[in-house]
Amino acid sequence: MQERYSRQMLFEPIGEEGQRRIMNSAVLIVGMGALGTVLANHMVRAGVGRVRIVDRDFVEMSNLQRQLLYDEEDAKNVYPKVVAAEIKLRKINSSIAIEAIVSDVTGANIEALMEGMDLVLDGTDNFRTRFLLNDACFRSGIPFIYGGAVGSRGMSAVFVPGVTPCLRCFIQSADTAGETCDMIGVIAPVVDIAASYEAVEALKLLAGDNSSRKNSLVTFDLWQNRYYEMKFGEPDRNCPCCQLQLYPALQGHEEDMLTMCGRDSVQFAGNGPLDLSLWQGRLDGALLKVKANPYLLRAEMPGGERLVLFADGRVLVQGTDDFSRARTLYDRYVGT
Repeated sequence: MQERYSRQMLFEPIGEEGQRRIMNSAVLIVGMGALGTVLANHMVRAGVGRVRIVDRDFVEMSNLQRQLLYDEEDAKNVYPKVVAAEIKLRKINSSIAIEAIVSDVTGANIEALMEGMDLVLDGTDNFRTRFLLNDACFRSGIPFIYGGAVGSRGMSAVFVPGVTPCLRCFIQSADTAGETCDMIGVIAPVVDIAASYEAVEALKLLAGDNSSRKNSLVTFDLWQNRYYEMKFGEPDRNCPCCQLQLYPALQGHEEDMLTMCGRDSVQFAGNGPLDLSLWQGRLDGALLKVKANPYLLRAEMPGGERLVLFADGRVLVQGTDDFSRARTLYDRYVGT
């Protein structure tokens, strides 16, 4: 410990005691895209004892501009992001526990994913998942650190159950259309800064320095040289999460289908695990061009769309965001 984390321990607010706390901590990072890869890099290098990473997606060439744990070989092999990230992270710090889970994060599994965690870090790219994390954290009493990046703008905040308002006090609905990286792009330095805001707040909490926690929602625009800080006030009295304790994202049934905003893709939840070797034979038999690895297989269809089958049962139909077209292709090749 003395050598590896010496510079971090020389920083007085952490010191030896803070470093011990960090090493005995566990964090969940949901999403291993641009934000998530920066977060994981910082948590692993800081010596967080247990880092659990969860993501549903795989590495593509368009990720390499900003998702710093991946390379061209990962994209060529169509590795799931958490698998490629785990390989890199273990080379960075072999002394900690890294858990990589290829999965969508849903109301059905979020509590199991959070079990044993000290805080949850937001590496996602959509408010549907952020509200799920927010509600689950406030129901379980676990701090949630929010972050986002799009274009040249970034934002971050720390939400602590029983102490601060929650995300819903600032943003009431996940249904409103918003700009995403896939729509207007993003520059990598914004991602680094937004995730670093998250990471430093995580280290404050893990080291036990709650008095230094930022009590505001920070937004900035690097290109336009703007910075804005919204101080936390009292929670919204009608907030369905932190005040009324209804936790709407945790209620009801999971959607069978969802569009992946800006990705020209529709995801199907599926009905359970898939035997990928069996499905490779079936899709080969349907005269589709199939590429497979132990975690997923990708098949090109005659119309130009692609099927991506995951071992956990999820199926992506890529090349369309039309539900009807996606359902037709899903039913034709995979079934109900």
